Amino acid sequence: MPNVPATPMFKNAGEVYVAGHFNAKGNISATAGAALSEHIAVIANGSSVNTGASNNDYFRQQLVEGGIGYFTAIGKEKRQVLEIYGGYGIGNTKDFKQRASIYGYELVESREMNFDKIFLQLNYSSTRKKKINIFGDKKELNYGTAIRLSRVGMKEFWLNGATSPTEENFFIEPLFYTRMQLVNGLQLQYTNGFNIGLNNNEYLKAGNSVFTLGLVYTFGK
Repeated sequence: MPNVPATPMFKNAGEVYVAGHFNAKGNISATAGAALSEHIAVIANGSSVNTGASNNDYFRQQLVEGGIGYFTAIGKEKRQVLEIYGGYGIGNTKDFKQRASIYGYELVESREMNFDKIFLQLNYSSTRKKKINIFGDKKELNYGTAIRLSRVGMKEFWLNGATSPTEENFFIEPLFYTRMQLVNGLQLQYTNGFNIGLNNNEYLKAGNSVFTLGLVYTFGK
C-alpha cells in the first residue's frame, strides 16, 4: 500500500514542512522536510497501516524513507514550484487471509516480507493567483501533481511461515493534491492518486490507491 509522499513546495532556504495524513483504509502517513539552501532540500516519510484484524483480510505495513533533492520557484510571479527528490526506504508487511469460526478468526494463509525501496519523485505545484472567498474570509489555494517512480524489492519473504523466493517490482505512482489555507502556515490537504505495478508478480503487486485527508504546516524563512 503506497504512502503519501512529501510535497513541501519549498521556495526559500530555511523553510520547514511537516504534515500528517490518514484515510479510511487505516493508512496513516507522516511527512517532513527542510530546505537546507536556496535549492537543496531533504525529506522524510513514514507510514503505518494496521487494518482488518477482525475480518477476512488482515493487513499490516510499516514504512520509513528519506531523500534529498532540488527545488526552484518558476514563473514570472514565482507562484509555481518544481521539486525533484531521490531517496531510499525500508519496511515490512504482513498480509493474512482469515476465516471466521466459533473461536474467532482462524489463519488460512500468511504472507510476510521485509523490503527496501528506491524512489525518484517529481513534484510540480502552483499557488492560485486569486484567493478564494469562504464565509467572507479569503483563503490561499495551492494545487499540484507528484509523480513517483519506485523500485521495491523483497529482502525476505515468508509464505505460511516458510522461506520463499523473493520478488521485485517497479511502480509508477501519479498523485494529485489540493491545499487550502486554514490559518497562516496551516493548510488542509486532499490527496488522491493511483499505483501501477509494471511486473507481473504473484505476490508483490500494486496496492490500494491513495485517497487521504491531512494537515500541512510550514514555517521558517
